[in-house]
Amino acid sequence: MPASGALASVLVLSALSAPGPAAQAAATRCGDPATRPWCRTSLSPDQRTSLLLPKLTDDEKIALLASDDPLGGPLGGFFETAHADTNQGIPRLGIPPLYMADGPAGVRQGKATALPAPISLAAGFDPAAARGYGGTVGWEARHRGNDVIFGPTVDVLRTPRNGRTFEGLGEDPYLSAGLGASWVQGAQAQGVMASVKHLAVYTQETDRMSLGMNVDPRTLREIYLPPFEASVKTGGAAAVMCGFGKLNGRWACQDGTTLKKILRSEWGFKGFVTSDHVAAQDSAGAANGGLDLELPIGLRYNAFMLKLAVGQKKVAQATIDGHARNILRTMFAFGVFDRAAYPNDLTRIDRGASEASARRLAENGITLLKNEGGALPLNAPKSIALIGKGAQAVPSGFGSAQVQPFSAVSPRDGIARRAGSGTKVTYDGGGNRGAAVRAAKEADVAIVFATDAQGEFFDKSCLTLNCGDPLKGDQDALISEVAAANPDTIVVLETGGPVLTPWASRVKGIVEAWYPGQEAGNALARVLYGDVDPGGRLPVTFPVREQDAPAAGNPAQYPGVNKTVTFSEGVMVGYRHYDAKGIAPRFPFGHGLSYTSFRYDGLAVRRDRVEVTVTNTGARPGTAVPQLYLGMPAPRAGVPQPPRQLKGYAKLTLGPGQSSRVAFPLTARSLSYWDTASNGWRVAPGCYKVMVGGSSRDIAQRGAFSQGGSGC
Repeated sequence: MPASGALASVLVLSALSAPGPAAQAAATRCGDPATRPWCRTSLSPDQRTSLLLPKLTDDEKIALLASDDPLGGPLGGFFETAHADTNQGIPRLGIPPLYMADGPAGVRQGKATALPAPISLAAGFDPAAARGYGGTVGWEARHRGNDVIFGPTVDVLRTPRNGRTFEGLGEDPYLSAGLGASWVQGAQAQGVMASVKHLAVYTQETDRMSLGMNVDPRTLREIYLPPFEASVKTGGAAAVMCGFGKLNGRWACQDGTTLKKILRSEWGFKGFVTSDHVAAQDSAGAANGGLDLELPIGLRYNAFMLKLAVGQKKVAQATIDGHARNILRTMFAFGVFDRAAYPNDLTRIDRGASEASARRLAENGITLLKNEGGALPLNAPKSIALIGKGAQAVPSGFGSAQVQPFSAVSPRDGIARRAGSGTKVTYDGGGNRGAAVRAAKEADVAIVFATDAQGEFFDKSCLTLNCGDPLKGDQDALISEVAAANPDTIVVLETGGPVLTPWASRVKGIVEAWYPGQEAGNALARVLYGDVDPGGRLPVTFPVREQDAPAAGNPAQYPGVNKTVTFSEGVMVGYRHYDAKGIAPRFPFGHGLSYTSFRYDGLAVRRDRVEVTVTNTGARPGTAVPQLYLGMPAPRAGVPQPPRQLKGYAKLTLGPGQSSRVAFPLTARSLSYWDTASNGWRVAPGCYKVMVGGSSRDIAQRGAFSQGGSGC
């Protein structure tokens, strides 16, 4: 796997610098087990918590339930030493502080390694890369003195206008679930606690603080909850962050159905639930609904309000004790009591290892969308015109997932270095289209860089390259005019999600680089020159027209009416929407080209697995991402099934002529739908269509199997 080397280097660093057992015992902050029996490491986390909790006063219990860092919250992350949030602990009893940082795209605390945006990680279709990504974030979070990292973001993409598209893992719940769980595993292997976010439904920035979301139970279970379920049950997430807005009339951070019944009772979650900043709405409602730790300060969870709620019998004292227990137990389980505080020390971060990880992750996610006539990889052109401001910059989304990089390599610098002295590389920002056209005419190859603008707090107003940032100018017109001037024009998109590409038929190549992080220039140069195969496949669908996109043209679906959104599309989210409505996308989910070609054959279908052989039929090594889709039978009228659903994928690097046999395991859950009548997962009898290929619309092998006695 392309990112496995980066992960290995991170884990080696961790092993080399971690204190040994004797040093750990000496550095414990808990205290002497003789006088503080909860400090005995031979006891279980539950036993230790049961010994400690009765020693706390009521005020001390409440103090554990909120962050209290005056430099946290909105200011956290802008300063070298400031954490996003801090709970100061209870020194009297040896309860250590908890230091927390934002981190879905890298640690937001002063400067850090700016990894490619998580949407690029999703494009990698690679759980090993996700572990490496989480490992790199966890490693740096630990050495910035943090115990908790807020990430990953696993909210399934509903509308491509969502301002935080770049921060999530795409439009498919199966893909998001697997990558999110691996991210958590990688981060927590570094000794920090991951807080997966934002439970349970968070799909837009418009009216996010007060939005009412009406989501039926089947859609909730099949689309929006699986990534959280996997992060908890497979990833072992220490914490879960609840978001903003109301789900079916209940505020997310006091929704007992989600936080208590589903998260704790059904999934067996034993960690703690944190709020997004200022998401808690009511002291009693949050306490009774399942919120353990309020961020950024105790606006609702403070001694006055919680004691008042207990005195008025709106909240039981046992409920307060339960929240304190969840926090303490998790701290015991993750060793926070039994080690020294992590130092906030930049010198302990191996910049070389992190930079290598950032570059490999970027290469793994860069997605080749079009390559007419073998325009790529570049074949030693004598002159290259780089056009567009994106060639000179390293774009990123803004908000709590924005990272200030240690250093950055622009595409201009990376390409010029890779091209060498024998190639003339020129640059034009594109502000004057006439000058850009002249530069394109004089070059063998023109590469136009186009970027979008997105981030937290605001949704995009449209899907064109020209909306959201007037300073970028008319990038669509720039691309069209450059393509008319130079027949060998390649477009590099540096976007946080899908954009419209009305000029697609007029250019030779299209490369989606996403927000590629601080190693953008080196990674792009290696892909454009063919030093590595473009590793990405689309985790989101690119529409032809704005009105083709999901939740477009229906205000009740998006952006909402009277601050209420109805998810009437049900499970037809992402590519399922396009398939169900028979809409041809510009570039489908799962699409991505290699510099070689692949053949799929030898399909074997069984009820517990599907197998296929993938062969590299080209002349150079390349990356294949075979994908398994199932067309599941509708259990009854009124319960429609998407034409296809992703149920498996693999990532292979094959040499010329090399073949590999791929097996996609199938479980009962793979075949199940959520049955609202019985409130559980059920397998419908009937014919299950099997589709394997290179994307959701590029199906190379088809088969079927029957379930429950019904034939195909």
